[in-house]
Amino acid sequence: MRPAALLSALFLCLVAVAHLFRLLLGVELVVDGVVMPMWPSLLAVLGPGALAVWLWREQTHPAQP
Repeated sequence: MRPAALLSALFLCLVAVAHLFRLLLGVELVVDGVVMPMWPSLLAVLGPGALAVWLWREQTHPAQP
């Protein structure tokens, strides 16, 4: 696996895990006095998580020409 692809996959996985913990632990985010809803964290688990898995699989199982 290329180093840049590995770092990208790990970063995306870290983002997904951080948002998963926010959902599971019920951590409240306040931005400029406004409480952020939880549903964007669900998208932030699914999106980067899926991209991390996709990138990992693409690098470990390259397409055959």
